[in-house]
Amino acid sequence: MIRVLLADDHAIVRAGLREVLADTGDIEVAGEATNGQEVLALVRGREFDIAVLDMSMPGRSGLELIKLVRAEKPKLRILILSMHSEQQYAVRAVKAGASGYLTKDSAADELVAAIRRIAAGGAYVSPETAERLVLDSAPGAETAPHTLLSDREFQVLQMIAGGKSVTEIAQQLSISVKTVSTHKTRLMEKMGLTNQAELIRYALENNIINSNS
Repeated sequence: MIRVLLADDHAIVRAGLREVLADTGDIEVAGEATNGQEVLALVRGREFDIAVLDMSMPGRSGLELIKLVRAEKPKLRILILSMHSEQQYAVRAVKAGASGYLTKDSAADELVAAIRRIAAGGAYVSPETAERLVLDSAPGAETAPHTLLSDREFQVLQMIAGGKSVTEIAQQLSISVKTVSTHKTRLMEKMGLTNQAELIRYALENNIINSNS
């Protein structure tokens, strides 16, 4: 039996996923969490084969949560199930330690196939994401400017482009305004941008605005 930790802050989503997995016969939802803190508590206290994580939950979530889970249980496999497009997050999620990435509009049988493949030691990403991972690791590969950012810088980029002020970002991420400003300065330097209008234009053109940030 494949023991799954299901993490999503929407009860109706968890109920739907639970129903899909209950019909398989070989996959069991052995724990549920609604935020990053609950995920970490469950990971520390129980044994799971796979953690199916939403990218956008209250508190610690997304790329940070992947790394924290991996630090707690290095052998625990992680499948990201997200509303965000693969173009936004999949490559970063895999690099952070996830074994697969699916969007929430994927078919139920695709979710089951992904869980089984990852439980067996494999990975589950789209051909486009797999190609991007190969290209990014190739010597001398040309990469898009935003791929040079740290995960935190990328998060700040998305939030600025989504209309958040520096103060709002600081409050949401529980860091200081000065730290956010430093991230903003560094990301703009790395990307060769000179003002916020250029930043927003770049985010729009590259489809990396997170409307839920």
